[in-house]
Amino acid sequence: MLKPLSIVSFAIVALAHNGHDQKSLSGPHESLWYNRLPGDGGTQADSVFSGISTFGRLPYQPCLSFRDAKYDIAFIGAPFDTGTSYRPGARFGPSGIRQGSRRLNLYGGYNVPLATNPFDSWATVLDCGDIPVTSYDNTWALKQIEEGHYSILSRTPATDAKKAGFSKKGKTLPRVITLGGDHTITLPLLRSINRAYGPVSVVHFDSHLDTWRPKVFGGSPSEVASINHGTYFYHASMEGLLRNDSNIHAGIRTTLSGPSDYENDGYCGFEIVEAREIDTIGTDGIIKKIIERVGTTNPVYLSLDIDTLDPAFAPATGTPETGGWSTRELRTILRGLEDLNLIGADIVEVAPAYDTNAEHTTMAAADALYEIMSIMVKKGPLSKEVDEDGEL
Repeated sequence: MLKPLSIVSFAIVALAHNGHDQKSLSGPHESLWYNRLPGDGGTQADSVFSGISTFGRLPYQPCLSFRDAKYDIAFIGAPFDTGTSYRPGARFGPSGIRQGSRRLNLYGGYNVPLATNPFDSWATVLDCGDIPVTSYDNTWALKQIEEGHYSILSRTPATDAKKAGFSKKGKTLPRVITLGGDHTITLPLLRSINRAYGPVSVVHFDSHLDTWRPKVFGGSPSEVASINHGTYFYHASMEGLLRNDSNIHAGIRTTLSGPSDYENDGYCGFEIVEAREIDTIGTDGIIKKIIERVGTTNPVYLSLDIDTLDPAFAPATGTPETGGWSTRELRTILRGLEDLNLIGADIVEVAPAYDTNAEHTTMAAADALYEIMSIMVKKGPLSKEVDEDGEL
């Protein structure tokens, strides 16, 4: 039972509100969270340790579900790792790389060495999520990756959509950057690229050749086993996906089954830059070799295995090899490729379970992609200039 004093108190409160419209208190003003950054930066994001992880905190759109999504550069994940020969775990690579990229846009995203801001430019850049990939059937998984990638690649870009481009149909297409996944995924990606562009030149950063014949690299028991993360370039060559004699490896330092591995690699259309060459010709010499090999006019695809880096800088990978490059050296080399006609890229073999608590590998992978994205933005859309007479 209420005491008389309590009844009086309720009555007073009721009288006080009688005849008045109750107004809810407003929260802090929106500008407290979303201020304009000084200089030529973009909009201030949430704290980098909060919120949903997309690459570099880019806008997210599940592009495979939304055909109307418009972009010039799309990030897409391919969480596949059942083609590995040593340590699995790269299926978690896409999410790990996104986690490692959270700080990229902390100060506005301006790339000082390349004098460009890939987060605040002409380009519409989206994180399109991941391609659904089964872990029970490699053949079906590779088909899922090819079709998912082609769905993203073959759409009309946000910029220069009506201009002539480098594709087989003469149209301008968007660029796609794929987050792996083990290196097997590059085969279905090149199949997708071939459908859009025909054979392309490849710049391959890796400590391993990945052109081994299946009977040499564990793939002889079956057709399914023959496609793995050490043989995919062999298959790409046999399928005519590579532009002859314009492909190059960089960072190689693996052991071999014998000298015939190098002979086979040349047969597949590759030139080799050994990791140890950095001690004699430096980063400038490596950049020069790559550009001379692939040229600056042909469509070029870049595939980056994180094991290009020494395990001291990137321990979280499937097949680590000592004697690799530092993160600084790799980023310098990537920036030196700004004149290449990059139509797409992937980064692979990031297996976060083997990383340090400091996330060395995922941050290194994200920073390498930041350089690649910056190159693409600085190069401009994948359209061709047409003169007054309509000639390219």
